[in-house]
Formats: sequence, C-alpha cells, structure tokens
Amino acid sequence: MIEFRKIDDDDPALTHSTMVRAIEKVFSYIDEHGGIGLTSSKAFKRTFVHWAAAEFKWPSFSESDLFAVNKVLNEIDFPPLIDLHDVLIALKIARHYKAQFKLTKSGETLVGHPGQVFGIVIPFYLFEVDHMRFSRRVEQPLGNWDIFLNVLNVEAESGITGGDFRSALFGKPDANEPFDYLQSSLYVQVLRPLCWAGLLQEKRIGKSSRTHQSIFSKTPLWKAGLKL
Repeated sequence: MIEFRKIDDDDPALTHSTMVRAIEKVFSYIDEHGGIGLTSSKAFKRTFVHWAAAEFKWPSFSESDLFAVNKVLNEIDFPPLIDLHDVLIALKIARHYKAQFKLTKSGETLVGHPGQVFGIVIPFYLFEVDHMRFSRRVEQPLGNWDIFLNVLNVEAESGITGGDFRSALFGKPDANEPFDYLQSSLYVQVLRPLCWAGLLQEKRIGKSSRTHQSIFSKTPLWKAGLKL
C-alpha cells in the first residue's frame, strides 16, 4: 500500500500542487460569493469557469490555452475543473444544494488547511479517478501504481524523459507504428496526474508537445508527501 506523509499547512512544498492550489481558490470563491452557481445539469456556470481559467493557471489549460479553442468556456471545456468538481463531491467536501455548489461541514473544516487537503484529495485523485475518461479510445488501466512510483522514485531523481520511463516499464515502442498509444496513455494515466498533484514537474523541450521528449523530475512535495 502506498503511504502518504502528513504535511504541515505551511510547508512551502504544497505550492507545487496545482490541484491543492485550485481547491484553496475554490474555498475562497465560495466564502466570498456564498457558493458557486450551477446549471440545470449541475455543471459550474460559465461565470465561474471563466474565473477559474484565469485564477488557476493550470498547466496546458491556462486561460489563453482554453480561449484559443473556445469563444466561451463551459465546464466541459476545462477537463481539470471537471476532475476537481467530481473529486470534491465524491469526498463529500462539497455538495450541490439549490443550484449552488457549497461546502459541507467536513469541507468547511479544511478551509485554511492545504496540508489536510493534500492528504485527503491527492491519494483519491491519483488512484481512484479514471484519468482516461475523456479519451476517445477504450483504454485499460496500465498497471501497478507501486511500480510506477518506485521506478520514478529512482529514475526521476535527476529527471527522466517520458520516453525513457515508457521504455523502463514496457520496452521501446515499435518504430513502424505511426503513433505510440502506450506512451500517450502512460502520460495521461500516470505522469500528468502526478504533475497536477504536484509530485512531479514537467519540462517540455522547446515548443514540442511530444511527451516522450518532456523531462519529468520530482518536486520537493514528492519527498515531503510520499513514503516509499
């Protein structure tokens, strides 16, 4: 079983977690506005989605990234926000109440405690969420998180490319295949969630979006939060 360490709320390593930072901003928004407005289908209203796009500064889903392909933003256009919404509901940190997204009593106890948010949300987000649910392909989970994390614990100490991580786990891709779906799945199911959780950081080479070339290295939150 993968164990997480308890992290103090003032630990600077928490700043590496996009997910925790975003949740803290959601708490502040709810405190200021009394809740988040919901559409008839229980999605966040556009006003909040636009605010979140600007405030979260989510890697690869920044305000400029999102508006480059959308004139207006609905929740469905901002996949990380869907994850955040669903996770807070699943963990009963928030609930839907009279067309509003509000904190539960349990959620209110987490306000101002990002260390506790990390300890509750991140294990669930990494290991329970279906990270491939937006894929057009029917994908099976790739395998064992114990293996993924222990390989990265060694190989990402000084940085490992996405391609080398793929090769370490599954061997080199077939050079005759035009697209490496396994590499793509490994990024979406393992590497990107770890980056959004704040445990890894991704450095892209130039303007390339090819994840096999990206270099992944451990952040201070890795050592502070994981017991391997």
